[in-house]
Amino acid sequence: MKKIAYTVKVLFAGLLLMTFSQACTDLEEELFSEVTPEEFFQTDAEFASALGSAYSQLNSIGGNGNIFSLQEVPSDEIVVPTRGQDWDDGGQWRDLHTHAYNFENDIINNGWAFCFGGISTCNRLIFQFNELGVEGADEFTAELRALRGLYYYWLLDLYGNVPIVTDFDVPADFSPANNSRQEVFNFIETELTEALPLLTTDVGGAAYGRVNSYTAQMILAKMYLNAEVYTGTAQLDKALVAVDEIINSGEYSLAPDYFDNFVVNNENSPEFIFAIPYDEVFLQGFNIPMMTLHYVSENTYNLTEQPWNGFASMQEFYDSYEDADVRKQNFIVGPQFDLSGARLVDPGAEEDDPDGPELTFTPEINELGPQAFRQAGARVGKWEFEVGSTPHLNNDLGVFRFSDVVLMKAEILFRQGQTGGEALGLVNQLRERAGVAPFTVLTEDDLLAERGREMFAEQTRRTDLIRFGRYNEAWQFKPVSDPSVNVFPIPRPQLDANPNLVQNPGYQGQSNGG
Repeated sequence: MKKIAYTVKVLFAGLLLMTFSQACTDLEEELFSEVTPEEFFQTDAEFASALGSAYSQLNSIGGNGNIFSLQEVPSDEIVVPTRGQDWDDGGQWRDLHTHAYNFENDIINNGWAFCFGGISTCNRLIFQFNELGVEGADEFTAELRALRGLYYYWLLDLYGNVPIVTDFDVPADFSPANNSRQEVFNFIETELTEALPLLTTDVGGAAYGRVNSYTAQMILAKMYLNAEVYTGTAQLDKALVAVDEIINSGEYSLAPDYFDNFVVNNENSPEFIFAIPYDEVFLQGFNIPMMTLHYVSENTYNLTEQPWNGFASMQEFYDSYEDADVRKQNFIVGPQFDLSGARLVDPGAEEDDPDGPELTFTPEINELGPQAFRQAGARVGKWEFEVGSTPHLNNDLGVFRFSDVVLMKAEILFRQGQTGGEALGLVNQLRERAGVAPFTVLTEDDLLAERGREMFAEQTRRTDLIRFGRYNEAWQFKPVSDPSVNVFPIPRPQLDANPNLVQNPGYQGQSNGG
């Protein structure tokens, strides 16, 4: 098991040291009867310990049924076929892929609850620091405001019109109304720009796994790049300033080998601007091998538990990689073997599966469901699966990676009129690393495709497709969809709990009491 940096351990130890409700709650009882400025918040380690609960919320990103699923399954990258009774779940996975989702979808509700849970924890800690009159807390409060901005960025992108909540000391029946997408955008921009002067520019060491100045710039860059979608007004000049702050810092660079970013011990990747320091003991939750591998694949990697045979790549997306592209190793395809080299056999293989009982992952998927072949679909193999691993990977997960910054700058320059020059050169840096021929001129189709090949399964594809105007097109198993689905519905449990919320346009009949 890899070593976890002391400061990262301290961050997540905050869960044990300070446990308070993550929901808006009645504060009649004394929250601070056993925590005073004299007893706590005296050292950086104690501040970091308190911050841990705000970061620990992030561990669920690496699993199914949350942000990862909301960004990938509705896209042209990944699908979760229904294989008999497996992964049926009331059709919600098929609905995500075909854009037939509604406010009853549990995954959409999980994403909402995930973000607002993190926001509530940030609000609680900011309240504590202020209520206790803690000296020297400004930098930590700025960090919390920036982390809260990240949670709000995801809400802005996924749901659009969401409530802005910054107070923790609210009554039990607190029921905030929606803010407009423009208001949420403006709020995040203000929060991040005000926090920036107090955020550290350190990377690695004590800053690893925490929001620093460059993380805030990355959130701003993504907001500005997508500003026309979010607000109707493009802000490319601002996006360029933000990405240049990251690039010109000299703190990040492309890893020599693409897969250096995804190996087990990847905490030293030069590309990680913000990463979640997963660990099979201390911070569990990154379980992509369980989500994607076949049941008998446990014998390939000597896994401690049987995988679930779910997530697979779309064939057309898999085929978008040239055979020479090293990134085609993002996928697991072909005959499968155990550790001794013997062919694996799927005892439940369908009689009409042309590949027979010997386990063979095929890029072709015969149907979305209910009888997708158990072996159908290239599997997600981007991250190294450690032999003998538990359901929880030790690999860290890069939330923001420098390759994305390179591609974002290329796109900004392209949208400002460049089809060659620096824009082309930036994209070709990644193609050179991937071992494929450079483009001679940059087109919109090539730019989107290259983003897909580089950033596969890194929670960018849905947002990219919307920005490029491709999200509503038809692809395998999915018909043309209406632009109203470009934001998710506000989930029914949230509407039932808060009568002041108003459903997003396009989800007729999906409202309070509907």
